Amino acid sequence: MKKAYIFPGQGSQFPGMGKVLYETNVQAKTLFESANDILGFRITDTMFSGTEEELKQTRITQPAVFLHSVAQAATLGDSFSPNMVAGHSLGEFSALVANKTLSFEDALKLVYKRAMAMQKACELNPSTMAAILNLDDAIVEKICADITAAGNVVVAANYNCPGQLVISGSMEGIAIACEQLKAAGAKRALVLPVGGAFHSPLMEPARVELAAAINSTHFSTPICSVYQNVTAHAVSDPGAIKLNLIAQLTAPVKWTQSVQQMITDGATNFIEVGPGKVLQGLVKKINASAEAVSA
Repeated sequence: MKKAYIFPGQGSQFPGMGKVLYETNVQAKTLFESANDILGFRITDTMFSGTEEELKQTRITQPAVFLHSVAQAATLGDSFSPNMVAGHSLGEFSALVANKTLSFEDALKLVYKRAMAMQKACELNPSTMAAILNLDDAIVEKICADITAAGNVVVAANYNCPGQLVISGSMEGIAIACEQLKAAGAKRALVLPVGGAFHSPLMEPARVELAAAINSTHFSTPICSVYQNVTAHAVSDPGAIKLNLIAQLTAPVKWTQSVQQMITDGATNFIEVGPGKVLQGLVKKINASAEAVSA
């Protein structure tokens, strides 16, 4: 029996997140207070008592979801014994703390740098994302490629589960794509309430900025492999992990393929660590016989 620990990304946040952990576990409280010191502001105030709108700001959301996930993993103690880890987009940073590739402090600094760089990239290029439901991936990819070739960037960004592919691009590109994808048979083409075109070429300025920070951060040899978004395969070499983490900002999140590969490599139990239950739902849609639970 192999345990795969999985960590959620942006979108799993909720008002009050982490408050119970903070109040009931000394180790978690220490991490929360350490994060306040590292960031230079009390992110816990927004997490515990901020509004949904305040939590949606990228500069808050990303460190908040990361912090909640890592603090929860810390509370598991000796029962935390991963055979493999993976994270969805931002969640990859939580996974890299869990398998000891990154220290908590270094990872939090990178997450905040990533959030700020992405926020800046969004302001440079007004852009968005949309969820496309019940349409073959190949059809979505072909329509996006044709629209991009005609001058409006739009690409496949998140392969979440069979029948759910999120696309990312310019406002115009997404609008055209939604229209064409619905005409091609998509059950729904739903524009998402996000600040920009994550995991698309429009994040290139953020990728460049984050690359410098990642390259100057120490990455250790992990205690178990991470299944990275960019490759959907097990990676344990610190140099390769760095390169994939940099590429992730402009490349698609291959979540479906990652979960399938983990199952092929022997994963029998998927344990979601962090706020919400989004990833458990996706795992069950990818493979109905997989066991997926909260930590």
